[in-house]
Amino acid sequence: MPQASPRGTYLQISETLRQKIEKGQISEALPSEAELMGTFGVGRSTIGRALKALKSDGVIESVQGAGWFVAGTGDRRPLVDQVTDLLGTEGVGVGDTFPSESELCAHFGVSRTAVRSAIAQMEGRGLIEMGPNRRRKVRALPAEKGAS
Repeated sequence: MPQASPRGTYLQISETLRQKIEKGQISEALPSEAELMGTFGVGRSTIGRALKALKSDGVIESVQGAGWFVAGTGDRRPLVDQVTDLLGTEGVGVGDTFPSESELCAHFGVSRTAVRSAIAQMEGRGLIEMGPNRRRKVRALPAEKGAS
């Protein structure tokens, strides 16, 4: 990042992100705030200001627990719902090993904190539990939507 006054750094970052979105280099989910902090070598508050500037312009939008997205793209459901959907796909059954935190971070492009929150909610719902060797196991499958 070129040297700039601290007050203008967030504007430079927001403009860089805007250009990447316009060029299609970022087409759906933005990198996590932690990744952006590392990329630009700045603190969380500076990244937060840059993202808020883009949000106020309608370029991006945030989803609680899921991250930042280019406006009009991506899955807007809470992360816990997206992760829960994994239990209904790919032949997952009760007793099967649940993906690791790292695998979920990579799959959804979100932070470990967001994944841990989703996992805690799933454990609270009785869908997964800690199994042997500190690997989570599927405890129950989610009820079908619309089933009575």
